[in-house]
Parts: sequence; structure tokens; C-alpha cells
Amino acid sequence: MKHIPNLITLARLVLTLAVFVALLGGALGWCDDGGPPLYVLAFWGFVIAAVTDFLDGWLARKYQVESLMGAILDPIADKVLVAGAVVGLAASGDTTAALAGGLILFREFSVSALREVLAPRGLRLPVTVLAKWKTTLQLVALAAAILRLTLPAWLTPPVSTGIDIVLWLAAVVTVWTGIEYGLAARKALKET
Repeated sequence: MKHIPNLITLARLVLTLAVFVALLGGALGWCDDGGPPLYVLAFWGFVIAAVTDFLDGWLARKYQVESLMGAILDPIADKVLVAGAVVGLAASGDTTAALAGGLILFREFSVSALREVLAPRGLRLPVTVLAKWKTTLQLVALAAAILRLTLPAWLTPPVSTGIDIVLWLAAVVTVWTGIEYGLAARKALKET
């Protein structure tokens, strides 16, 4: 049981690659009938990967097998999943996902860099409750954006507006949590 959470995280990384390839293949028309079959695969792969994000941490806490490797791998796998989906959606021509996703990725990598700067000084930025909700919102928004690629043309316009709103909401919450982390880091640095 000790290694199962880390194995799930590693499986998420592999599944993320499959999601990205399916999105890219759909955008490039690798299927005879266009992208939708690959987009369906990408959607379900993304959903499974997103669920494993919650599952690995839950199992590690439940069975008290949290590890340093898991603490390092889990956020990396999260960022790779989000980045793969954003890049794949951008390749498919989803401008909103590309723009909102660009903000999301900027924040994700900025906070990671901030943590790297603080770590040698013995300072940590603990994950906030809002940041946990941010991750859920990102995953739901990106799953919805991938699902949009599978919808028939007649259904897309009304649903698309709702998906765009959720994508921008995820971007705003993501940037907000980045600002909170930046302020917390500044305060921690002043106190040392």
C-alpha cells in the first residue's frame, strides 16, 4: 500500500501525455473523420487523470503513507496535466482556453518558482483552502473545454458561453491565489 499513491501519480503523468497527444491528434486531423473521436479520448483521459489527482492524496493521507516523493511528484503531475490540456486546447484553436490557460500557467509556474526561492531559506508557502478549490475549478473548466470539442455544432454556441465563463473564473481565482502567495512570501521574507 505504501507505494500505491505514488504509482497513481506516475500513472497520471503517463495519462497526461496520452491526453495531450489525443488533443494534438484531433487538432491535426489524425482520424479519418476528424478530431472528435480523439477529443472524446482526450476528455475521458483528462477526467480520469483529474480524479487520480484527488485519489492519490486521499489514499496517502488515509493510510498514512505520505512521502517526500509524493509531495514532489503530485504538484508536478498537476501542473503537467493543466499545461498539457492548455497547450492541446490552444492547438485545437480554443482561443479562450489559450488566453485563460496562459494566465493559469503563468501563475502556476510563478508560485512554483517562488517556492523554490523560499525553500533554501527554510520558508514554506502552505497550500490554502482557496488554492485547493482553484485546482478543482481549473480541472472542471479544462474538462469542460475539452468536452466542448466533442459537441455537435448546433449545441456548441449556448454551451460555449458557459464554458468560457468557467475558464475565465478559473483564471481569475488562480491569479488571485497567486497574489495571495506573493504577499505571504513577501511577509515571510521581511520577517527573516
